[in-house]
Amino acid sequence: MKVCVLGLCLLTACAYVHAQAKVWQPSAGHTQVPIWPGKIPDLEPVPGPEYLAVKHYPVAGRPWLKVGNVSRPTMTVYSAKGTNTGAAVVVFPGGGFGILAIDLEGTEACRWLTSNGITCVLLKYRVPSAPYDWHCDCYRHGTSAVSVPALEDAQRTIRLVRDHAKEWQVNPHKVGVLGFSAGGYLVAETSADFNHQYYKPVDKADDLSDRPDFAIAVYPGHVATQEYAASHYGIPVGSLNPHLHFTKQTPPTFILQAENAKMDKVRQSLVYYTALAKVGVPAELHIYAEGGHAFGLRPTHLPITHWPKLVDTWLHTIGVVE
Repeated sequence: MKVCVLGLCLLTACAYVHAQAKVWQPSAGHTQVPIWPGKIPDLEPVPGPEYLAVKHYPVAGRPWLKVGNVSRPTMTVYSAKGTNTGAAVVVFPGGGFGILAIDLEGTEACRWLTSNGITCVLLKYRVPSAPYDWHCDCYRHGTSAVSVPALEDAQRTIRLVRDHAKEWQVNPHKVGVLGFSAGGYLVAETSADFNHQYYKPVDKADDLSDRPDFAIAVYPGHVATQEYAASHYGIPVGSLNPHLHFTKQTPPTFILQAENAKMDKVRQSLVYYTALAKVGVPAELHIYAEGGHAFGLRPTHLPITHWPKLVDTWLHTIGVVE
């Protein structure tokens, strides 16, 4: 009997350790830091504990990692290497607000940024963001798409970067954002809704601006309305998401897209760029013939995978990097 009990305990312990091992951790020398010091605003229930899983849908011949059920958002700081430009970028991985592509659109982006002398701050924001209705790109109580918990996490992190600017050797006037897919929508939200306080201030960091100084949106999603919004809410297909209100104060923006990512995907970038142009925001749009969706920074034979060089040039053009 004792042997059986001992065996059961060992199995339970092994299962616990195995479960613990499947929670994402950054590489050695980097630490996740909670972005909220106490109670997390607008905390929503998640289906289960946070997890890390391998997504066996290959990109450039390799699988990628997804993180799900994030209820405790964190940031991980990756310091600039070589000559520090003073610039910092907060990275928002994509994943449809359901999961986070933590390496493909997270750590791999940080590796590129830091190698160019830019401090990278990887945000593990809250997902899934319920009660979002992906058929209409809206919350069920209205027609505006606003991922409140994720947006709160994004706003808070931008402010924290400025709060730690001296410690991290960052110029507080050179803090930008980079997002992929759903993360690209967070880029649009932070660019449009800065200084709109979605949460009550929790400390002195929240006295600082959450406006990005520059914005990079890679195959952004949810910027333009789709067919469901037209048939159920009377909003024309391809209209700018009614939640986004760009102004002349919206930061300079770089947008990247592949044409063969299907029309609704291309529409997102076209509508985004057009909306920025209408209010006089400096913007640069690149559309390649091939590339699909969710290609990240992994090199392939396609020309679009050289897009980081375009961003490097653009950052020099707008004066973020000298």
